[in-house]
Amino acid sequence: MARPLRLEFSGALYHITSRGDRRENIFESAADFKAFLSILADVCQAHHWLCHGYCLMDNHYHLLIETPEANLAKGMRQLNGVYTQAFNRTHGRVGHVFQGRYKAILVEKQSYLLALSRYIVLNPVRAGMVRSARDWRWSSYRAMVGQIQSPAFLYTEWILSTFAKRKATAVARYKVFVAAGKGQPSPWGALRNQVFLGDDPFIENMQSLIDGDKTLGEIPSSQRRAPPKSLSEYEEANDSRNSAIVEAYGSGGYTLKNIGDYFGLHYSTVSGLVKHHKSKT
Repeated sequence: MARPLRLEFSGALYHITSRGDRRENIFESAADFKAFLSILADVCQAHHWLCHGYCLMDNHYHLLIETPEANLAKGMRQLNGVYTQAFNRTHGRVGHVFQGRYKAILVEKQSYLLALSRYIVLNPVRAGMVRSARDWRWSSYRAMVGQIQSPAFLYTEWILSTFAKRKATAVARYKVFVAAGKGQPSPWGALRNQVFLGDDPFIENMQSLIDGDKTLGEIPSSQRRAPPKSLSEYEEANDSRNSAIVEAYGSGGYTLKNIGDYFGLHYSTVSGLVKHHKSKT
């Protein structure tokens, strides 16, 4: 069977999985899990990725990654490559850690992101490793519900905002949503052409992006982001703090937490300012 195409474009959302070579473990200690998450944080910052969810299992991992720029392959080379080096160095090994290429499914955000976010954090429950999603340390569930501090690379706002405007209410409803998913069928029943998870118009749109005369992932120069300026430059160039925040976030170079830390605001306040601006445009 031919390998699925790698389709990259600005704003794409992917469900990504990668397994251990010969199905062997890719995480053998808590230090390995922590090292992977640290590398993931670096990749998200360097490539402006938005991570909507993750779950690290013993011999594979799941990620929900949105790419504001068409750079999935570049980021994945860094993620798996740097982790392979770190794992081999720690355990005194050489050779492959991951089995072949990672798998990336293009996802229709509005229809499937919620279902997939629930599906991946329930992996340890389905595997009989824990009784509840909250019992597994190495997924985004704990951060999503406020059980632990959210890492800077994890973007919880989109998922929680679909449940309620107030965070406490959204978290409570998210918990119920995840708990109700234990007996639900896998979303992969709707997978099309090995790489698409979405309705017919979404799939038609994705296929229209495939042009044999162009390199996949190519985007017009007018759509490429310029390198972000420093936060102090955004502050100095704008008449108001809020305008500086909106422009800095729009650059794709900073997370809500990065901006909040600089301006002395909670990331949820920054999120609210950005959303308010978008509602006016």
